[in-house]
Amino acid sequence: MAITTATRRLAAVLAADVVGYSRLMGADEEGTHQRLRAHLRELVDPKIKEHHGRIVKHTGDGMLAEFASVVDAVRCAAEVQRTMADRNAKTAEDRRITFRIGVNLGDVIAEEDDIYGDGVNIAARLETLAEPGGICVSRVVRDQIRDKLPYPFEDRGEQSIKNIMRSVRVYALRPEVVAELPAASVPAPAPRRRGAVHAAMAMATGAALVMIVIAWWLWPATRSSPTPPAPVGTAFESAQTPSSTREPAVAPRLSIVVLPFANISNDSEQQYFADGVTEDLTTDLSRISHMLVISRNTAFTYKGKSVNAKQIGRELGVRYVLEGSVRRSGNQVRVSAQLIDAATDTHLWAERFDRDAGDLFTLQNDITRQIAIALDSELVIAEAARPTEHLDVLDYLLRGRAAANEGATRDGFTRAVDLFEHALALDPQSVEAQSLLALTLTGRVLAGMTNTRAVDIRRAEGLIGQALGASPRSTRAHIAKGQLLRIQGRFDEAIPEFETVIASNRNYSGAFFALGECKLLTGSIEEAIPFKEQAIRLGPRDPYVFNRYLVIGKVHLLQSRTEEAIVWLERARIGNPGSPWPHVWLASAYALKSDLARAAAELAEARRLLGGRGFSSIAAIRAGNWGVPAIRELHEATFFAGLHKAGVPEE
Repeated sequence: MAITTATRRLAAVLAADVVGYSRLMGADEEGTHQRLRAHLRELVDPKIKEHHGRIVKHTGDGMLAEFASVVDAVRCAAEVQRTMADRNAKTAEDRRITFRIGVNLGDVIAEEDDIYGDGVNIAARLETLAEPGGICVSRVVRDQIRDKLPYPFEDRGEQSIKNIMRSVRVYALRPEVVAELPAASVPAPAPRRRGAVHAAMAMATGAALVMIVIAWWLWPATRSSPTPPAPVGTAFESAQTPSSTREPAVAPRLSIVVLPFANISNDSEQQYFADGVTEDLTTDLSRISHMLVISRNTAFTYKGKSVNAKQIGRELGVRYVLEGSVRRSGNQVRVSAQLIDAATDTHLWAERFDRDAGDLFTLQNDITRQIAIALDSELVIAEAARPTEHLDVLDYLLRGRAAANEGATRDGFTRAVDLFEHALALDPQSVEAQSLLALTLTGRVLAGMTNTRAVDIRRAEGLIGQALGASPRSTRAHIAKGQLLRIQGRFDEAIPEFETVIASNRNYSGAFFALGECKLLTGSIEEAIPFKEQAIRLGPRDPYVFNRYLVIGKVHLLQSRTEEAIVWLERARIGNPGSPWPHVWLASAYALKSDLARAAAELAEARRLLGGRGFSSIAAIRAGNWGVPAIRELHEATFFAGLHKAGVPEE
């Protein structure tokens, strides 16, 4: 009986092909074919079986295999390439069969005779990037094997992969390095049986194995509590590896599954809304850097099943589980979500969203955005807090982001810069390290929290050039460039940078904030507040949300709506009492309202917070860039007039 139903599972995929196969076949068709068949029969196929892999198919000059363990897949690739170096040493150079190999870990669609999906496509593209006799792997593979295999993979940076929306970080094992690895043992090939009796026995054995495989894959569907096909390091590996030698699987950092949100409404028709929230969250989370998200199809195999987070973590090889529910009562919708650490089954974060059910599509969009943004922050905090004996680049990046997310303080900026510098020292070509460091340097310049302004600007400019040169589509590099242009007063040029970021990541609240600031200073004052409000909606608990309040307060003051300005400026002051600028603007607003005592108090607090970097006159503040002439005139008529009234001298 043939299996026709496709299933999804997480798998390590190995793709290989022969370098210069057409040339070899043109020179010696029969000899090339025989030599390739011999290498496959005597080395490659036995090695795949030795490492518990499955040969999916041979493709003329190449092959595709899948493994339950990414460690087994990479070890197999290395041993094949190492042994091929020895075998080729005995062959004339123009007759050598040389492989290129790519290995990826990802979600695949599996059928009886083939596997499909991005997990396979990326492995195939990695193979084309490998040198003859070498191996290329994706970042997720490298992260999984870094503490388990002694292979010195070299970082090749972010690479654009055909038909894949996001760039892929590539790591390579060069052929010269492969040649220096210890020689690998070669499994003895199975004896070739001859004669009718032996042929019949082989056919019977093959049929029995097929039935066993079919029974294995069908068995979960007949149990009372179905379990999806095993991913990395779970049931499939366990069935083939003795328990005394099997290593426990380590889930990738920032790996998560979004379980189907439960519909607990009385109305069964609301199930489509719950499913929509699940699907949108899966998509939004997959856009987060370094995030491994289990596919929607795999996650939905758990729909309606009673399983705990630990079990799911083991079965899918993930660190985190997101679960939630949707309830509708009349015109009200409540969406609840919980983030769970799969290793300990403890709740790390929970949130509830109550909304009017007017436009369900807009509602779904809004809620999934907020959850995705919150999880980006929460997962970074959780990963940064994990004890690690030997910090690598990703550890420093996560810790740096966690420090930056603590809020706009001098200490926070300093620690974030230090951590990103450590990441860059370990990996000078890391686009993410370059971009995050540049973003932090420009951030502290814009916040007025650096004593090395000129040095920070020069350093950021160099880092941004490197990052965009290596990865022109990097969203963080584009937003860092936009921030640098803001510092330089080139607001018109900054706008396209922030629009580029928003086009590629609709959830980047900081880009909406900065875009609103640029709109204000280029004269489109009425467009500023909607962008700021969108930034607040996307990140209501963002540590920098006080900046959004501050700019909305500024716009109201410039429009002579003093009472509304004070409301927003007070929110900014409460949001970050360590920043001097809400106090400066409040001093002006209260003076314009003729509350001179309160204005003087705000002015004194602003000077205290500024310390030795403070201003002594309006002229010192005017030295900044306050926008196009029309906007600068509004500042003169409102903000500067208020400061003068509060007691700040003109000169």
